[in-house]
Amino acid sequence: MIAEALRRLSLDEVPVATPTGRLVGVSGLLLESTGCALRTGQRCMVEMGEGQPWMAAQVVGFRNEVSYLMPFKKPEGLLTGARVLPAPERAAPMIGPQWLGRIVNGLGEPVDGLGRLVGDTPLPSAPPKINPLRKKPVTEPLDVGVRAINSMLTIGRGQRVGLMAGSGVGKSVLLGLITRQTVADVVVVGLIGERGREVREFIDMSLGPAGLARSVVVLAPADESPLMRLMATELCHTIAAHYRDQGLNVLLLVDSLTRYAMARREVALSLGEPPATRGYPPSVFSLLPELVESAGNGEHERGSMSAIYTVLAEGDDQQDPVVDTARAILDGHIVLSRALAERGHYPAIDVAQSISRCMALVASKPHLAAASQVKQLMSRYEQVRELLPLGAYVPGADPLTDRAVALIPRIEAFLQQGTREAAPLADVVRQLEELLA
Repeated sequence: MIAEALRRLSLDEVPVATPTGRLVGVSGLLLESTGCALRTGQRCMVEMGEGQPWMAAQVVGFRNEVSYLMPFKKPEGLLTGARVLPAPERAAPMIGPQWLGRIVNGLGEPVDGLGRLVGDTPLPSAPPKINPLRKKPVTEPLDVGVRAINSMLTIGRGQRVGLMAGSGVGKSVLLGLITRQTVADVVVVGLIGERGREVREFIDMSLGPAGLARSVVVLAPADESPLMRLMATELCHTIAAHYRDQGLNVLLLVDSLTRYAMARREVALSLGEPPATRGYPPSVFSLLPELVESAGNGEHERGSMSAIYTVLAEGDDQQDPVVDTARAILDGHIVLSRALAERGHYPAIDVAQSISRCMALVASKPHLAAASQVKQLMSRYEQVRELLPLGAYVPGADPLTDRAVALIPRIEAFLQQGTREAAPLADVVRQLEELLA
């Protein structure tokens, strides 16, 4: 059969040699190869010691005759002069409804032990780029089931929002609450750079069997290589875009965008790019918008893709470069306050520092008026908060401040919510209006 196939080829098409490079250097996570022309983004196989399987890597750059590769796994056991072969082109994975309920890695390979993935549609290598003039606008609210968000920071279908906080303030717990309560056909979850312990907890406790049945989880824990973390984040967006273009309402959750930026930083620094802002090279801040812009609504009238990213504010610094960039490129941000968490206020959402840029497009006028009035009352109360324990505040001087002091216990109770408590959008709006009656 092979001979028959070769007879059909012209002489120029008959393969006479396999291009082979040689490993000439290893520096941290970066491998250097010479002797074979390789394309950026191309996958390669690197020879290991005798009897060991070959290591998969990807070309991330080159300089003169040297190609720079980054392995998918930790580079151990490599030898100088080892062969480097271009890997055969991989067939695009096939995606379909069968992916729901499955857990995959950054290469799209199943890691849940439930067998191989099947589908009926080839999955693109990257999410499609949408002309901004053809994107469907945000016109409908998204019910995320969180009282503080539905009432004061209403999100629209197709909106992209950041959850911003320092470590240990409750980002993952809030993300789990949103995952369980959100009204969506498909949920795509990206656990990027998280602790291995939290991965199982999120799947078993935050998602649960019912939540997992409508979800696709893409996993790249903290001990994975930077390249795998990058590929897992981008794969999340590709999978979510596929289901969006099938006419489904999709919620994309990425925990976290900061780990993606850190992985980008590791790759860029390995390639010799100079650090600019707090150790982040300039390319990181140009690639973040490219990733975020692949989320959102598409060209079709049916289907939507809403995205929520967690963003780690190192040292609770809201001027952290990744936090500041995310605040500029996203359609809203929800800030979690350590001070509220320390007072036992959960979820610890600081309504005053948070904003939803699409709320005016999807909320009714009475809803907007009630939310604005609550914000005014909370602001007035903060002005006199420190005076109340000292007895220095004298009622009667300002009727609005008096009303704020009287209503603040009810407002704070309204904005708190248990981790298993449901808060549908319609009920929340009614409760908000009754709060001010």
